[in-house]
Amino acid sequence: MSAHRHKRAPQRRHRTAPATLCAAALASALLAGCAGVTPDHGFAGVADSTRERIGATPRLAQDAAAAQELQEIVRAELAAPLTMDGAVRVALINNPGLQATYWNVGIAQAELAQASRLPNPALGFQRVSGQGEVEIERGLNVNLAAVLTAPLAARLEARRFDAVRREVGAAIERHALETRRAWIEAVAAQQSLDYARRVHAAAEASAELAARMRGAGNIAGLDLAREQAFQADAAAALARSGRQVTAAREKLTRLLGLWGQDTQYTLPERLPDLPDAPAELRDVERLALARRLDVQAAKADAEATAASLGLSRTTRFVNVLELGYAGKSERSAPSMRGYALSLELPLFDWGGARVARAEATYMQALQRVADTAVTARSEARESYLDYRSAYDLAAHYRDSVIPLRKRISHEVLLRYNGMLASTQALLADSREQAGAVNAYIDALRDFWSAQAALQAALGDRIDMPGAQPMPPAANRHEDHQ
Repeated sequence: MSAHRHKRAPQRRHRTAPATLCAAALASALLAGCAGVTPDHGFAGVADSTRERIGATPRLAQDAAAAQELQEIVRAELAAPLTMDGAVRVALINNPGLQATYWNVGIAQAELAQASRLPNPALGFQRVSGQGEVEIERGLNVNLAAVLTAPLAARLEARRFDAVRREVGAAIERHALETRRAWIEAVAAQQSLDYARRVHAAAEASAELAARMRGAGNIAGLDLAREQAFQADAAAALARSGRQVTAAREKLTRLLGLWGQDTQYTLPERLPDLPDAPAELRDVERLALARRLDVQAAKADAEATAASLGLSRTTRFVNVLELGYAGKSERSAPSMRGYALSLELPLFDWGGARVARAEATYMQALQRVADTAVTARSEARESYLDYRSAYDLAAHYRDSVIPLRKRISHEVLLRYNGMLASTQALLADSREQAGAVNAYIDALRDFWSAQAALQAALGDRIDMPGAQPMPPAANRHEDHQ
């Protein structure tokens, strides 16, 4: 508020100056647009983009009714064995940390709406009296600099709003990747535990048989010790598998945001089978640069920083420019009306430091864009090579190692039935077969984990030719034993 307590000399009234400035201010305000806060807090665009990119739709729990609806969806997903895609769907709507991230979009939208509105005028009133005199001063001021730069500030906030939406989208995709990996680890751990139980049971039977044969004098003490050592190793492997199941399942539960009775969900007995062929991708670097949200977010941040630099250069000399109405009345004098204009004089601060900071921030943003692009290219190459290597290894076990082990086991069993092979040979073959099956489970787990990492590195889904869920456990175990 401006106070004018001194006596002013008669001045010629300039009626057009305040009117012109006010008109300019209103025009600027109109150009700034009227962005508001939408009922979905700006999250609908993020949800649509996520559904297109990863095939799952995140939802924002805006109130108690929406939270209850999401809880019912989660319960429906958990009613059946939780698939990999089902786990992602549950995580995107039920994880509290992710829900907190969703609200960043609403905060950015509110800031955009705030930047698109005119600053509030400041109303001042002062009354003084003494020696029978009463003096009243009134003032109504508005920050004219803020009004004139409102369109640029609104565009700046709009860019930041887009950047926040991309950042939230990237956070969603990271969480989806972690959930997929956790699901793969949990199912593979459970699969390994089931097989470890079978191996342990077989080892116990072998050790008991060897003890009886040793008692009858049919085998040497060395052979008995080998069978007992195999039983001890199988018991240790069973214990390790149990610990891995607990750790993997709890990690998945945290990512899903589950607690209480919901933690009693079930998982499929086995990982999906290996696809018939790996995905053939060309120019993975170009695909990553075009699709990854972190690259797009870095570009948007650089553009917003450039706009901020322009704003700093425009207002470097003007920090405060206020225009307002001024009125003054005294009991013994006629009332006076006019306008007040306040402008900060750039005597000590020419705005050079602010511009230098904005320029440094802009150059920093450019380097971050370059760093993000280099990282995206490298991760795309690494992920694709890892994906292909993991597929080749898993296919090697599926097409070569496991069939050969089956063939060897069949031949050993034939010789044993024909009394051409000893019991020790049969038990030794069982130990070697158990190692091959465990290695195949690990290779299959590594492939699906590499496939999820590749999708995240490219920012897009990968069509898997011939990928089918594995058949029921009983049939598959027969294939591997």
